[in-house]
This record gives sequence, structure tokens and C-alpha cells, in this order.
Amino acid sequence: MSSTAHPLPPTLDKIVQRFKRRTDPKQRYQQLLWYANRLDPMADQDKTPENKVHGCVSQVFITADLVDGKVIYHGDSDAQLVKGLVALLIEGLNELTPEEILAVTPDFIEETGLRVSLTPSRANGFYNIFQMMKKKALGFQLASQQA
Repeated sequence: MSSTAHPLPPTLDKIVQRFKRRTDPKQRYQQLLWYANRLDPMADQDKTPENKVHGCVSQVFITADLVDGKVIYHGDSDAQLVKGLVALLIEGLNELTPEEILAVTPDFIEETGLRVSLTPSRANGFYNIFQMMKKKALGFQLASQQA
């Protein structure tokens, strides 16, 4: 189990454990590329300004839908390693409730060992992608409270 302040959701914890087993930065990059290759394609019509992640050097887009109380994300990037980060986050956060997503803190990236392997701009991009996903989850939470 994760040593972060809040326990990680099971799927995200499994991803963190998978990265922790990779001691070589090259293996971590290969793992990220593996995630990138598994990411479902994103529809071009979803690549809009409101879905664009700001603060990323590469082009990154994230969409979110609420289905039966669970958030379903889709995303894409024009850079393979960043696409891997997007895929990692989508796989780790998909099908959680908005409340579960909002409880996740970004410190789990430290546990993956990726932070030391990422350039500062990629690490910042990762944080911005994560924050956008949380912002979309917060929007669903607020909408349900007002309903």
C-alpha cells in the first residue's frame, strides 16, 4: 500500500507499485511508453480550448464524463512520454467518484520514481494534467451538490 497521506485508489496504487519495481530510469520510460500505446484514441472534436491543459509544453487534452456517479476520462498528447503520463493518470483515476479523485494528492508521483526521471517541464506538465483532472471532478461534485 502507498505511504501517501491518504491511501491511493487500488488501480492507482497498483500503477505506483509497478513503477517502484523499475529501478532503471530507462525502464520507467519504457513503462510510460507502454501506457501511451494503450491509451484509447481521442476524438478530434474533443481537442478544444476548454479541454486543453495549460502549462504543458506539449499539446495535452483531457475530457471527463460522469457515468453512474463515476468519472470517465479521455485524453491525448502530441508527445509520447506525456501521453504516457496522461494514460497513467487516466488508468489510475478512471471510474472513481469525484470525491475519491479529489482525495488523491499528487505526492504519489514521488513514489513512482518518475519525478527524478522527468525534466522539470514534464514534471510540471504532469502536475497540470493532474490538476485539470481534479478540476473536472470538482465540477461534477459541485453540480451534484446543486442538483
